[in-house]
Amino acid sequence: MRTRSRTAAGLAGDLPVLLVAVVWGSSYLAAKNLATEDSVAGMLVLRFGVVLPLFGLAVRRALRRLGAAELRGGALLGTVLAVVFLLETYGVVHTSATNAGLIISLTMVFTPLAESLVSRTPLPRAFTAAAVLSVLGVVLLTWGGGFTAPSAGDLLMLGAAVVRTAHVLVMHRRRALRKADPLALTWVQLASATVVFALLAPFTGKSPVELAGEYGTEQWLNLLYLSAFCTLFAFLVQMWAVRRTSPSRVSLLLGTEPLWAAVFGVALAGDRPGAAGLAGMVLVLAGTEWGRRTAAPAPSPAQAPPAAQGTPPAARTAPATPGAPAAPGSAAPAAPGVSAAPAAAPSAVGGTGGTGGTGPS
Repeated sequence: MRTRSRTAAGLAGDLPVLLVAVVWGSSYLAAKNLATEDSVAGMLVLRFGVVLPLFGLAVRRALRRLGAAELRGGALLGTVLAVVFLLETYGVVHTSATNAGLIISLTMVFTPLAESLVSRTPLPRAFTAAAVLSVLGVVLLTWGGGFTAPSAGDLLMLGAAVVRTAHVLVMHRRRALRKADPLALTWVQLASATVVFALLAPFTGKSPVELAGEYGTEQWLNLLYLSAFCTLFAFLVQMWAVRRTSPSRVSLLLGTEPLWAAVFGVALAGDRPGAAGLAGMVLVLAGTEWGRRTAAPAPSPAQAPPAAQGTPPAARTAPATPGAPAAPGSAAPAAPGVSAAPAAAPSAVGGTGGTGGTGPS
């Protein structure tokens, strides 16, 4: 009986986290259905403008505890995050939802590689092999049915993965941010990024006010889905789940996000990657998961220091994707011998901020 109750409790804790990964995976398609070339900045203002007040209400006490140095650091990181969001969202406009979700997942490979170079800490050979596998997969994926140049959207998503990696490293290396509350810091980053979008919107296309007037029921449903589920719901579930299960289990479940991005892209968006593209999908999924596991398994609650107990996984691990998201949402493991970074915000279209949050948040 005890074994059955433990199994049931484990499933009850796993299912909401798995649902976050599914939601983040679907966010690439939702963003693609919503964003256009001339509406990216305005759409991002609306998207985060809807959720920031509610999110701020949830973390208001932690926000009051942030010092001036932490606020400045959060604003700087928010500016970098704005670049990630813009690259991701413009990228998903110009490529398929499947490609977007899989290419941005390379953050899980780039982050330990970059940290290894900066800290001069060698990575396991198995991780290097996983990284090569992932890159080969992206080459096949972007070439699709023939050996042609990658699309502009593919290159933008690749750029987003590189900048997101830089975002993680900056978070990790700014000492003033190491003791900051991860959720409060994420709010500051998202608020700062939203200010950047608002400043850019008049020069890049339609303003948020124009878009709000033009949106019909379908567009508002997509926007609210990205805001309520891919950002707010994802944060709340992570806060709840990390108190019921181990960080490594949360990371494992959130790491399935690229798989769901591919499922939604093929099943609902009608993406047809061809034989080479399908092989690339398999290699990317296998390589990023192998690399994530090889780089550094997250400690269980029994192994983690007391200060880490009850802290959302993004506070302990470098992004695994918007808010969205990369995630805030989810975060990639840190390289061996490297201490954990502060909270990782979700990505602009999905989570892959762990891919656990790689996609557009």
